[in-house]
Amino acid sequence: AIDWVLIDHNDDQPVHVGDMVSVDAGGMPIYRVLGVEGRSLRLDDERHSAQILPLDRFRWRGESQ
Repeated sequence: AIDWVLIDHNDDQPVHVGDMVSVDAGGMPIYRVLGVEGRSLRLDDERHSAQILPLDRFRWRGESQ
């Protein structure tokens, strides 16, 4: 199961490597964070297509339990 929480964009480290992020809680697509580069995230999706997207694009952070 994944616990989804709103991303606190004012936090110094709102997401961490290994977290999952999504625009909607549990909505598609879901990306896994591979790296954090300033306010951008290096991400991988279910098709294993790595990309860099801005953190501000995402509202939800998930952690596997």
